[in-house]
Amino acid sequence: MQIINVKHPLSVKDRPKEKIVLIMGFFDGVHLGHQKVIKTGVELAKEQGLKSVLLTFDRSPRTVYQHEKNYKYLSTTQRKAELVQNLGVDALYFVEFSQDFAQLKPQEFVDQYMIDLQAKFVVAGFDYTYGKKDVANMQNLPKYSRQKFETITVPEQLIDDRKIGSSAIKDFIQKGQIEAANRFLGYRYQNQGTVIHGLQRGRTLGFPTANLSVSNDQLLPGIGVYTTRVEVDGKWYGAMTSVGYNVTFKENTGITVETNIFDFNQDIYGQEIRLEWVKRLRGEVKFAGVEGLIAQLKQDKNDSLNNLK
Repeated sequence: MQIINVKHPLSVKDRPKEKIVLIMGFFDGVHLGHQKVIKTGVELAKEQGLKSVLLTFDRSPRTVYQHEKNYKYLSTTQRKAELVQNLGVDALYFVEFSQDFAQLKPQEFVDQYMIDLQAKFVVAGFDYTYGKKDVANMQNLPKYSRQKFETITVPEQLIDDRKIGSSAIKDFIQKGQIEAANRFLGYRYQNQGTVIHGLQRGRTLGFPTANLSVSNDQLLPGIGVYTTRVEVDGKWYGAMTSVGYNVTFKENTGITVETNIFDFNQDIYGQEIRLEWVKRLRGEVKFAGVEGLIAQLKQDKNDSLNNLK
């Protein structure tokens, strides 16, 4: 899959030379609802003998329009690209959502980022917008198309009568309801980060941990202990992970992400790893002493090994 990073305005060299199927959306998390949109576009492109091109943004429009601070994402741009590629898209455009880009009127956006991209078909979800939602919506898109392309609208996708959406998934993750989040995502949620030096207390307890530094724009699961999997150098290992405050030892570290990787004894300080969330085991508990904590950690490991079977 080709990846093109675009700064507004779109340059002539970045425009496709022939007609395409254009898939539109922000696609944070590339959940099952997004996957339906993307697969619809990819299948249509194959039927028509055209290339499938997905256009998305480098940041959430909310951070520009609503000036939202500390916005949390379900997928980094790198993770989003990986998930999109797995669905068979031919080319991925990341458009920088700058202030200038945000000022485009609906017709200007359609002209420059649909018609100029040689779209023969534009595929998007039912709630896709390209300006104010009461004007720049999928229902009105044919009015802006200048009869240059056909519009394909993918309807709302539901699980248990609830819309599959990024907001619902974020809510699940923040509440520690990882299994529900994974069901809506269609895969196990991941964070990516760098292993950093911690207090090394886990080593003295017999449960050495890798402390993970995760970028502030990634959404972390709610406080608790989880069954997880960890990818190191392309190999996956079973693990258990704590998201918490180290309340037993009153260390005032802020929220830490500490992972005990099973059957693993490598020095991975400074390495980038992936953390995949499987199931929440319990909340964070303040123990009266070390013995109670060690007993609980042994139970957590047994429970995790069972969850990973």
